[in-house]
Amino acid sequence: MISQAIRNEQGTAAVWLDERSGPLEPRNIYGVTKLAAEGLCRDAFLNHGLPCIILRTSRFFPEDDDTHSVPSGENLKANELLYRRATVEDMATAHILALERPPQIGFDIFIISAPTPFRREDAIDLKRDAASVVERCFPGASALYAARGWTLPKTTGRIYDPSRAEQVLGFRAGTDFAAVLEALKQGHELPFAHDPTYLPPHADLRFVTAG
Repeated sequence: MISQAIRNEQGTAAVWLDERSGPLEPRNIYGVTKLAAEGLCRDAFLNHGLPCIILRTSRFFPEDDDTHSVPSGENLKANELLYRRATVEDMATAHILALERPPQIGFDIFIISAPTPFRREDAIDLKRDAASVVERCFPGASALYAARGWTLPKTTGRIYDPSRAEQVLGFRAGTDFAAVLEALKQGHELPFAHDPTYLPPHADLRFVTAG
């Protein structure tokens, strides 16, 4: 539900996105319906007392990004764990908490993503030279990446901040960028799902209908 300007990432600094960010400016019917659904949930709580927790999730899909071919799928997913991704397993955990906690919380909205290592004051540097900021946070990251033929992000236009979900909902993603580096260092399997052949359920339905 971010604005087109934020999506275009043309500013001089990365945009820090949390639950207070706004105004929300949906760009398509997908965003419009999400925002409308949030409003209906809020109304149900305020007028009918129905507890409801809304999760604004970052990326977690296992398939390749259909808008980016460089860097590769695994490389891109690893990079995104810095600022706008979580694993499928962590997303499932967040949803379980969202089912359990409404009686205590009432109504609230949370961004769900892996914890970012960045700080708000990194915003300008992240836009100018994100790789240097990553290396500053994780010395040796560039060498581990190079050994696999990967590249660190050159620039980052937006950061999803899930800290409030940890403070209020009690959720913190178990897999973060540090886990990726540890897997690379130890030669272990990557800690996130990647399946370039994966088709989401709606795609399967479309093909069945077309046939």
